[in-house]
Amino acid sequence: MKGMIALAPLGAIAFASLTAASAQAPGRTYRLAVISPSASIAEEIRGTVLPELARRGFAEGANLTVTMHVGAMAALPTLGAQAVATNPDVVIASTNAGVNAVLAASRSVPIVMAFAGEDPVAAGIAQSLSRPGGSVTGLTNQTTQLDGKRLSLLHEAAPRARKIAILAIPPPRHEASIMEMQEVAQRLGLQTDVFFASAPSEYAAAFAAMRAAGAEALAVAGAPEFVGDAAIIARLAIAHSLPAIGERSSMAREGLLIGYGPERIAFRRRAADFVVRIFGGALPGDISIERPTTFEFAINRSTAIALGLEIPTVILAQADEVIE
Repeated sequence: MKGMIALAPLGAIAFASLTAASAQAPGRTYRLAVISPSASIAEEIRGTVLPELARRGFAEGANLTVTMHVGAMAALPTLGAQAVATNPDVVIASTNAGVNAVLAASRSVPIVMAFAGEDPVAAGIAQSLSRPGGSVTGLTNQTTQLDGKRLSLLHEAAPRARKIAILAIPPPRHEASIMEMQEVAQRLGLQTDVFFASAPSEYAAAFAAMRAAGAEALAVAGAPEFVGDAAIIARLAIAHSLPAIGERSSMAREGLLIGYGPERIAFRRRAADFVVRIFGGALPGDISIERPTTFEFAINRSTAIALGLEIPTVILAQADEVIE
C-alpha cells in the first residue's frame, strides 16, 4: 500500500521554501536535543533527521550540537529535565511520553514530535493539528486509529478467526487503542480479549492466557517496546498458532504474519523541516502538525505457511512486500 493514502493529512499546509542560508545566523551554533524511550528509535532519528539537517546547512560538529537522551519509559521524566538543561533551541521527542517529559521541565522550549503515537489534541499536547499553539509541533502517526485499521486488515487476512487477542501495555498506555480496536471488532462481528505485557519476561504468560481464552488471531498494539521485541512475539505467536499483525513492515520480517504502518523513514525525515523552521525563528505553535499519508504493508508468506493459513489473493495483491 505504499503511496496509498489511508489517512488524509489534517490542515495540510505546504512548508514555505526555506533555504539554509536564510535560516542560519552566521557564526551561531544551534543546539538540538533528542529524547526517546527506545535506542533504536533514537538511532533512526540520528540516521534520518541529522543527515537532512546537514543537507539544509546544519551539520553536527560544525554549527550544530546534538545531545541524545535515551532510556526506558520510567526514566523519561529525568531525561526530559536533562534535555532541557542543555538549553536547546529545539528538542526532538519520540512518543507522547517523551513530549510530556520535556513539557514537565519547560513549557517554552520548542518541541518537535518525531513522532507521537496518540492524538496530540486528545492527549492535551496541542490545541488543534492545524494550529497547535504552545511549544509543540511535529509529526503524529495516529497510532490509535491505525491500531483499528490493523485489526481490520488482520480480519481480511484471516477471515475465519473470530476471537481476536489484543496485546497491549498495561493501563493507561493503550486505553484509547484498545477502545478503537474493540469498536472495529464489534462492527466486524468479532470478539476481543485484551492481554497485557510490558516486558519479554511477561510474554509467555500472556500467550498462555491467550491460548486458554481460545484466541484465534492476535493484534499487537503500537508500542516501541513491541517493535523491539517483534522477533520474540512472532515466535510465540507461531507457537500458539496465532496469525498476528504489528505496526511496522519490519515486524513482518521478524516473523509476524503482517506489518502495517507509516512509511517511517520519509515520515521521520520530515522532522528536519520543522527543526529548520524553528531555527529560523518560527514559533512551533504556528506550525501545523502532520499525519502520515503513505503506508507500508508487508506479509510474511513463510509465517502463513507455518500457520497453515491461506491468505486471500486480494490481500496479497495489496501488499508492498511479500516475504517468502
